[in-house]
Amino acid sequence: MNPVPSVIIFTTLSGLGFGLLIWLGLGLLAPTGWVAFAFLTIAYLLAVGGLMASVFHLGHPERALKAFTQWRSSWLSREAWLSVAALIVMALYGAGLVFWGAIWVPLGWLGAALCLGTVIATSMIYTQMRSVPRWQTWLTPALFISLSLAGGAVLAGQAVWGAGLLAAAGVIQIAWWMRGDGALARSGTDLASATGLGHIGTPRSFEPPHTGTNYLTREFIHVVGRRHALKLRIIALALGYVLPVALLALPLPHVGAVLAALCHGAGILASRWLFFAEAEHVVGFYYGKRAA
Repeated sequence: MNPVPSVIIFTTLSGLGFGLLIWLGLGLLAPTGWVAFAFLTIAYLLAVGGLMASVFHLGHPERALKAFTQWRSSWLSREAWLSVAALIVMALYGAGLVFWGAIWVPLGWLGAALCLGTVIATSMIYTQMRSVPRWQTWLTPALFISLSLAGGAVLAGQAVWGAGLLAAAGVIQIAWWMRGDGALARSGTDLASATGLGHIGTPRSFEPPHTGTNYLTREFIHVVGRRHALKLRIIALALGYVLPVALLALPLPHVGAVLAALCHGAGILASRWLFFAEAEHVVGFYYGKRAA
């Protein structure tokens, strides 16, 4: 699929922001006063900034509020409701930390659960798409959750938790890549099944359905060379997982945490680009751009 910058920024920043809010809500990181205000500001800038970036990918951004009306059937709508609820609850919890130095445990745990639910809902937007076999696996929500928790731990300065969660997320990332590389072939989808003409022979594309580009070719057909993808995977793995773990082990914890957070964010941006660029939408069979 087309790796649109707005969606890449959305999935990267919102995951980090809600991950940091989860750590704040659980009370494992319990700052007060101005320190709490600083952590909350960072978390909200990332979470809200990511959500706002996603709006620019809509065909009609002015209709964004309609996303809230389809919560019975749409994971996008559920994500919208959960994100708003999470931000409101965590704002109340944060007010206690900043103004009164109070840790309201039940409210914090509720906020953390809503933040985790938001991350899960975001991942399910992609997991439930049968038209993209690479995404349709339990490893997709596992990857989103592990990256959110790991990134939140790094931003929170939790070196031990951050290193452990980054290692776990790295393993899930590699497993997700390995499983995804053969997902389209294993799905059994080809031009014959897509057209329903397999019972009369082996169909082949005679001419493209359109003489020029259209919405489908712009959004759902993007081919990445294997050599290029391998280089980006190495960069994503090194920047997003390996180097942050090493930086967290530096004798200067604050400097190491800042460098690890910046390095991790850059690596996850590369990983997210691949997440969309390598997603083989089955509509590509109609245009002769896919080979299972």
